[in-house]
Amino acid sequence: MSKSVYYYKPLPKDDTEMEEALQQKANEHSEEGFWEAYDRLREEGKLWNHKKVHRVCKALVLPLRRKVKKRLPARVKEPLEVPEELNHTWSMDFVTDVLENKRRFRTFNIIDDYNREALFIEIDFSLPSSRIVWVLNHLIHKKGKTKKIRMDNGPEFIAHLTNDWSKMHGIASIYTARRTNTKCFCRKIQW
Repeated sequence: MSKSVYYYKPLPKDDTEMEEALQQKANEHSEEGFWEAYDRLREEGKLWNHKKVHRVCKALVLPLRRKVKKRLPARVKEPLEVPEELNHTWSMDFVTDVLENKRRFRTFNIIDDYNREALFIEIDFSLPSSRIVWVLNHLIHKKGKTKKIRMDNGPEFIAHLTNDWSKMHGIASIYTARRTNTKCFCRKIQW
């Protein structure tokens, strides 16, 4: 053991000034989080290390603002029903998988709900909403226009570009309700 380690006397930590300053910031600006309080202290000329300030802030159990989860827009979720004709309702969704080299890819699937025909499957590593609109335009030219499109609340379907496209073509968007049981709805086929 070295001499310096043997004779070392730890200095007592005196964080009272920092504690008082943090308490004052929490009282004045209770809606703000740690970084806003830290920035205000820096503007006042207190050049404390942010790690030390965060340690004292956690020790004081000050209310640190948490990020609020982004809420989805309110949408009417309709139950699943079987259409009575072709091109009445299409369902679309994404499927993802991983290749052997650990690279993730996605498929965009569109299915006709009447006969369960896969109308289109687009496969790529990235499928932005502009690509989805291109696929939908291609399908309209090839198969004709549908009346409704069923989808979930995925980020690609929330995009403004997809919503503007469906309004422009007069196609209703149906958002799927969360399943309460695992039963699949199937149409009875008469031979």
